[in-house]
Amino acid sequence: MSAPVLEVSGLSVAYGRVEAVRNVSLSIPAGGIVTVIGANGAGKSTLMNAIMGVLPSRGDVVFHGKALGRTLVEARVCEGLCLVPEKRELFAAMTVEDNLRLGAYRLGGSAIADGMAQVFVRFPRLEERRGQLAGTLSGGERQMLAMGRALMSRPRLLMLDEPSLGLAPLIVKEIFRIVTDLRRDGVSILLVEQNARAALQVADQAYVMELGEFPMHGPAAELVADNRVIESYLGLGVRH
Repeated sequence: MSAPVLEVSGLSVAYGRVEAVRNVSLSIPAGGIVTVIGANGAGKSTLMNAIMGVLPSRGDVVFHGKALGRTLVEARVCEGLCLVPEKRELFAAMTVEDNLRLGAYRLGGSAIADGMAQVFVRFPRLEERRGQLAGTLSGGERQMLAMGRALMSRPRLLMLDEPSLGLAPLIVKEIFRIVTDLRRDGVSILLVEQNARAALQVADQAYVMELGEFPMHGPAAELVADNRVIESYLGLGVRH
């Protein structure tokens, strides 16, 4: 069995005296999709930002066998770790093409053209709008651009924070189809989602986050059938 792409051990994050993430551990296998589901405010985005190095944390984060410690965000991107944040953080006054180019700023040369060609194959709508300002795109197009910009950096692990947030059902289906396609292309995925049903359908492993902790985790196919998950997150239980 190959070594995990990412191993997180005993990770804790605090905002002042409030501990938002408490001593959590998770592992992502090479080429796997792992999802973290939970209610709004459970600590999911805080976890992602701590792994990316945006927030200070206690505990260990090991990426491809290398302890990241105090490694800066930029260096983590160079290692192949990339986060698509919940708010997408696009440059609204810049074109689609220029946003994509910024995703590959550290590569330069022919890598930018090659990366852009691959993004346009995966997201044909972006090619149609390559000269359009990012701020004028629809919600689904902005999510595609955020993912495309992340892919320009050639990540080995792509972390997606609420990729379906605010999107129409048909667009959500398309986004999750792209997630499974990325896995086939060798990109490992860490997926944080409130849409538990969609996330559990595409993931291999799943963690349930509540109040900054992981009270449950296991194969996604098992958790989707667990009564506690059904009642709390899938909307099918008799009690709410």
